[in-house]
Amino acid sequence: MNRFRNPAPSAVPPPLHAALALRAQGRPQEALNALSIPAVLTTDACILRGDRQFELGQIEEAAENYLVVTERDPDHVYAQGQLGLCLYRLNLWEAAAQAFEVVLQFDPHRDEARLQLADCHLRLKRFEAALACFDECWSEGARRRALFGKAVTLQLLRRLDEAEKLYERMLAIDPTAEEALSNLIAMSMEVFELARVQTYSQRLLDINSRSTVALQGLALAAIERLDYAAAARYFHRLLELDPEIMHQPAGPSDAVEYRISRKIFDSLEETRRKQQFKTARASSGA
Repeated sequence: MNRFRNPAPSAVPPPLHAALALRAQGRPQEALNALSIPAVLTTDACILRGDRQFELGQIEEAAENYLVVTERDPDHVYAQGQLGLCLYRLNLWEAAAQAFEVVLQFDPHRDEARLQLADCHLRLKRFEAALACFDECWSEGARRRALFGKAVTLQLLRRLDEAEKLYERMLAIDPTAEEALSNLIAMSMEVFELARVQTYSQRLLDINSRSTVALQGLALAAIERLDYAAAARYFHRLLELDPEIMHQPAGPSDAVEYRISRKIFDSLEETRRKQQFKTARASSGA
């Protein structure tokens, strides 16, 4: 259980939270005192212990060890990077961003840390800062992820034309990039460009025949052109893959859920039954 989630109002703050708060206030010694790490442990011992805990999935405990090292030696780039990864895994975006920023101060060419920092900015809704990070990623290994991250950021900023161009660039590099096609489908649904929904959904389905995003897009496009037979085929294939689609959301959250009302669900089910009946009759020779 993650002890940082939903603490009781009167609960004593857990050591890591308390130490991070003190660190942010510029009180490093008190931050160290807040942690349950024996003072006799050397920096190397803390690193080794933190690495082992990280490997075992004991992320909070690992973060405490790395934090001890960074408070003793703020220039310890490895510990700062590992601390950032731990805080990122714990959804502590602000603190994680600070750790990644320290890493980049010492090593501006570490694109992996820059990508993590960009993602922290995204989750904190600092979209312009995220864009700047993605633009500064130049290594071959980071280029594709930076391109995708920039496209997502532009999409969140509602700069849809720019986002579409970047997704198309991704597809030119890798025609099987499912995440780019999925986001192009989502954007096309937002502006209700059904021809694009149809095109991108079919491309995605050709790549992945089990893509629920593609099937949703194709079902929606068929419904809008009143082709209930095609819509029923896509929809009931979708039901096989994701039965939860029948559970209507409390409110509209995307174009598919908004357009496929209970009436449409019932129409598709009726169409499916009629198709099954016709198939059964043809098979029996009636």
